[in-house]
Amino acid sequence: MTFHTLSCFDLADGIRHRRYTAETVLDHFLERIERLNPELNAVVVIQSETARRQAQAADAAAERGESWGPLHGVPMTIKETFELEGWLTTSGHGKLRQHVSTRTAPAVQRLIDAGAIIMGKTNVPELAGDLQSYNSLYGTTRNPWDVKLTPGGSSGGAAAALAAGLTPLELGSDIGGSIRTPAAFCGVYGLKPTYGLVPTRGHIPGPPGNLAHRDITVAGPMARHLDDLEQALMLLAGPDDDLAPGWQIALPAAREIPLTQYRVATWVDDDYAPVDAAVRTGLQQVIASLQALGASITPDARPVGWSLKRIDALYYDLLAGVIGGGLAPAMHDKLTEFATTSRQNDYRTRFARGATQSHAHWLAQDEQRAQLQARWAEFFQHYDVLLCPVINTLPFPHSQDRPATDRTLTINGQPRPYLEATVWAGLAAVAGLPALSVPIGLSPEGLPLAVQIVGPKFSDRTLIEYARQLQNAGVTRRVLST
Repeated sequence: MTFHTLSCFDLADGIRHRRYTAETVLDHFLERIERLNPELNAVVVIQSETARRQAQAADAAAERGESWGPLHGVPMTIKETFELEGWLTTSGHGKLRQHVSTRTAPAVQRLIDAGAIIMGKTNVPELAGDLQSYNSLYGTTRNPWDVKLTPGGSSGGAAAALAAGLTPLELGSDIGGSIRTPAAFCGVYGLKPTYGLVPTRGHIPGPPGNLAHRDITVAGPMARHLDDLEQALMLLAGPDDDLAPGWQIALPAAREIPLTQYRVATWVDDDYAPVDAAVRTGLQQVIASLQALGASITPDARPVGWSLKRIDALYYDLLAGVIGGGLAPAMHDKLTEFATTSRQNDYRTRFARGATQSHAHWLAQDEQRAQLQARWAEFFQHYDVLLCPVINTLPFPHSQDRPATDRTLTINGQPRPYLEATVWAGLAAVAGLPALSVPIGLSPEGLPLAVQIVGPKFSDRTLIEYARQLQNAGVTRRVLST
């Protein structure tokens, strides 16, 4: 049976009702990992015997008529940045090569509590710090659609494993498109939830044992099936353990209105971060299909007073501040000197300034973020969703020979700064808005295309419902490599 083509919640239902066993399902995925993973290098940590014992226990429970929950006996992988007690968690960083976790991240625990069996972990860039997934410990992850290309980062191993049918569900994280970009590059679904909706404790970075909540960063589900994404979100969403005694989350239900009644704003391209023609054409085809159905489309609506350039300036400054918090003192001093002497405004200088900014400056930028959030709230009084690119390029060749600040990408035949690929992801990230990456078809080159659907805070389920209606109407279509 082709278990990898089924919804993970359908898999659990079959295990609970003994139509097949958890051990048989596990064997199916382990066989695919053994056969397909050597070329992809997506799954980099595996604990097959531990998973087998858990699968046997899940089958014994099913025989007794017991249910472990909605993911009863389903094997899955998680991004290697998440801690799991007794497992290596390195985040691809050499200094953590021997780090064995003494705790389990709350988000991972919620999946386990729902009956999931963690069988392995998927590859990431070092400290989740790149748009590609490679590191000195585990090597390079390759895109199932074309192994010469990157699957994206930092949840690149997760997206590649999903696309290749090595796992039915994944837990990713996102600060600069790290869920959405790999999902777009591999043709799967990825949700960046509203900031704070899913706990991120137990994620590296920050450092092992860190308890503080990391700015901008979110954890969220990645899946082959849209329905899996929503059900997984409902398992993951909720206050962190220390907040649970005082409050609970009541995530609003999806707005269930006809597709043509959604008020749609679009932001397809921008001179500040030009979008490659293949990506832009895919988005325009989605918009044309919606217009043909009679949907209301507004192409030039923007949050009042905020251009893409201004949003990116704020986003990158706050993003660099998060990354700068983990710098060694010597590197911090070096960047401080560079930030004060450089007269450029390139990504290297912008990073140095953001990574070494004063707390007073950060507070001023945080106030600017609050102003931006207020403008987005006003914007979404008039529009239900915003459609825009996930990233401005198709999957690109592996590029590891120089620092990210010195790399370029070719957009419409012209070299553009490599880090410009974070601009469209930052649109939602800096404001804490939910954003969903949805596959829409294939480019002329046969590579996955995607649209990013952005909505107001806590509209996560509405974004999924809107994507479901797009799919049901044939406006978008799933594209799986196997």
